[in-house]
Amino acid sequence: MKGNRVILNTAILLISSMSLLKLSAQNENSCVPTNLRCEHLAHPLGIDRQSPRFSWYLSDTRNGAKQTAYQIAVGKDSLALSKGKGAIWKKQISGDQMLTTYTGKALEPCTRYYWSISVWDKDKKKSQPVVSSFETGLLTQRNWQGKFISDGKDMESRDTPYFRKQISLNKEVESARAYIVAAGLYELSINGEKVGDHYLDPAFTDYGKRLLYVTHDVTNLLQQGKNAIGVILGNGWYNHQPVAEWNFHNAPWRDRPSFCMDIRIRYTDGTEEIIASDNSFKTNSGPITFNAIYLAENHDFRKDMPNWNKPSFDDSSWQTATEVEKPDVIISSQTMHPIRITDFRKPIEVKKLSDTLYLYNFGQNWSGITTFTAQGEAGTKVKLRHGEQLDSRGKRLFDDNNTQFYQNVNEPLKYGKHPEDELFQTDVLILDGKKNTFTPHFNYKGFQYVEVSSDKPLEQDKQDMTSHFIHTDLPQIGTFECSDSLINRLWRATNYSYLSNLVGYPTDCPHREKNGWTGDAHLAIETALFNYDGITLYEKWLADHRDNMYENGRLHCIIPSGGWGGDIVDWTCSVTLIPWAIYEFYGDQTCLRDNYTEMKRHTDYWLSKYPEGLVGDAGLGDWVPHKAVANRELSASIYHYKNADIMSRTAKLFGYEEEYKYYKNEAEKIKAAINNKYLNKETGIYASGYQTEQSMPLYWDIVPEELKAKVEERLSERVHMDKDHLDFGIMGCKTVLNALTESGHVEQAFRMVTQQDYPSWGNWVRQGATTLFENWDYNGLAWGYSQNHIMYGEIGAWFYKALAGINFDPQQPGFKNILLKPHFVKELTYVKASYHSPYGEIISAWKRVGDKVIYQVTIPANTTATLYLKHKDVPKTLSSGSYEFEIK
Repeated sequence: MKGNRVILNTAILLISSMSLLKLSAQNENSCVPTNLRCEHLAHPLGIDRQSPRFSWYLSDTRNGAKQTAYQIAVGKDSLALSKGKGAIWKKQISGDQMLTTYTGKALEPCTRYYWSISVWDKDKKKSQPVVSSFETGLLTQRNWQGKFISDGKDMESRDTPYFRKQISLNKEVESARAYIVAAGLYELSINGEKVGDHYLDPAFTDYGKRLLYVTHDVTNLLQQGKNAIGVILGNGWYNHQPVAEWNFHNAPWRDRPSFCMDIRIRYTDGTEEIIASDNSFKTNSGPITFNAIYLAENHDFRKDMPNWNKPSFDDSSWQTATEVEKPDVIISSQTMHPIRITDFRKPIEVKKLSDTLYLYNFGQNWSGITTFTAQGEAGTKVKLRHGEQLDSRGKRLFDDNNTQFYQNVNEPLKYGKHPEDELFQTDVLILDGKKNTFTPHFNYKGFQYVEVSSDKPLEQDKQDMTSHFIHTDLPQIGTFECSDSLINRLWRATNYSYLSNLVGYPTDCPHREKNGWTGDAHLAIETALFNYDGITLYEKWLADHRDNMYENGRLHCIIPSGGWGGDIVDWTCSVTLIPWAIYEFYGDQTCLRDNYTEMKRHTDYWLSKYPEGLVGDAGLGDWVPHKAVANRELSASIYHYKNADIMSRTAKLFGYEEEYKYYKNEAEKIKAAINNKYLNKETGIYASGYQTEQSMPLYWDIVPEELKAKVEERLSERVHMDKDHLDFGIMGCKTVLNALTESGHVEQAFRMVTQQDYPSWGNWVRQGATTLFENWDYNGLAWGYSQNHIMYGEIGAWFYKALAGINFDPQQPGFKNILLKPHFVKELTYVKASYHSPYGEIISAWKRVGDKVIYQVTIPANTTATLYLKHKDVPKTLSSGSYEFEIK
């Protein structure tokens, strides 16, 4: 690897000298494709797309490394492909493209394919082919053999259905796949072992429009001879029994859970067999006496059925499963990273308050479940109450009003009388006299503390409970660290909040609501994509948007929705902002193509409602600000503008000339209307000049170019007037820091970020917060504010963009060209960050050495970078490779 060392004199902003340094031995044969992905996943099973996408990195650390051509092939024989033979589709093309789409003949269902990639480097030398694989799913609904089955009970029945079937296999199994779709949630087991490590499968969708199926490799679980297949069904959001604020109990799809499954087996002699769900399955109720995704899970150990999912079990008393009508919906593959348990913690403290009351503290707030072990007298009732706040004495869980959305203690009849043991975030157990261990199957909670109460004495200690972190298991692709421990803790807290709010769709909080609030998601999208490889999750959630949309383009503000939620332009613009953000970060146009029709319909919906440009009071605005309430028409109209602006850009990208011109004109009309009403051209002040009002027009490119400097200065003055403290809500959180930084006021932005008194992010962290809050007041107990919200989370992206200086180039999306804008703020001695872009790892790091700053950057192969070392500096263009700059 070769590198450049550049010494800069910042007084004249010119390169004073340059010398090539050999940073490590150069490997002339280092050009190899790596990180092969199909549909942005490694070796995916069960894909449904007939034209899958293929992508790769170029492993070549030489300076100026690039790909000049590539050859891709798809076939069914991996050995043949590795030798350049056996392809059913092959493509060879000149260029540096590292994302391509299959265009061969129709793929067969339930088939393993291999694909190989070879590349030519900058010297026109060809690499050896590297081979990966993918498997198709059922592709169409007519390929399903199984029937949907249920236990035939009413949807209000509180017990949980168990299913089993015993089969005999007389041949040796070569491979086997289970394809399972559930209306609700499922847990599949074979011969007593749970299949896979997923949790809460399948992901929540608009069940009236779409169900997801999951593919499992079950080869190693089946055996020659007798086998037992077991399935437990949970309610999830499909059969939401608790009556609560968001009306899921009245969702049009509500019914008793059911499932359909095909187990496709290939034997070593080449023959195949399908084990399909039908009324040959038997069903019974079991020890799970209640389960609710929103509340908790109840378990009566006296009803346990040992070995119920093993071949030896006697199921003669079980009932015949009921075949039910197949739902008239789309059934598609769950092609994304699953929900998993990714971490665990033992308690850092256990307080024994009495013989029947214990308080566990795990030291970390997150989304998850607990495993609890106890031994007590048979019939002992134990309640595991999960929460994130303690009362003013620090001894009991705060009796917060989060439960008001389920059961308002002041208005007990608001939602009707609830059963005694159906409690908010509280598992209820009945012990059987033996040593009992409980882990819920179909629920998750948001918590740091667990209060254990019982109606008879128990002896408990730290070893009796474990907290498990549960979320969609996205690969982490970004890292950040600096010399300020408060910022490092804040970065970690941001990531904990982000992951705590990913369960197959982005949520606002993991406890009180668990709702897919569209605004919370799009306002934190850059934090999401800098830290985690989230494209598959957002593509799934955008399918939820398509399913949610009305014919006229209207969307609910929470997605998925059972019917609750208004149309709010500054929230539902997620349907345009998120596909565009995916394009900017990945350079992949698929998300825009898949959603173009819905993006257009939604934008047209708002254009038809407000043809003059301004949208009145049609938004939620700068939600939960400190004190300054920004003008809601201004903020909502800016997002109305962004809808039209993104539509114009997307239409231009796809060559839709007439639509490009139309939306470009509409965007300009909205921009003009905003400036005509809200911009004082003499003073450079928008509306009342609050931080959000000044920064949003700057960030979203509303400000006329000739007035930009004036508006920027007014923003800086306003922040100074607020003593360099924040005074904004959810929208200003995205725009204020970015606008200050881009206008040359990064030191002021840094002071805002590192304040430790109220109101500030630092105030939370200083007092022990491990996640981000819903309110700037750390002690916002009166209303029961959430302590695990992502809505103020866009600060996480600012760390990468401003301090480390890693930015995408809008003109070359997907980090094909990287805009490097590091800011060497005085209060820091070092910053180092990395980001795995679609082309490879970008590393940006700087440190102070005496009176100098040493800046080091690694630019991945096949990309370039534009480097700015000072605000409004003359940029320098860099090719791929590693560089070191010494700034005096």
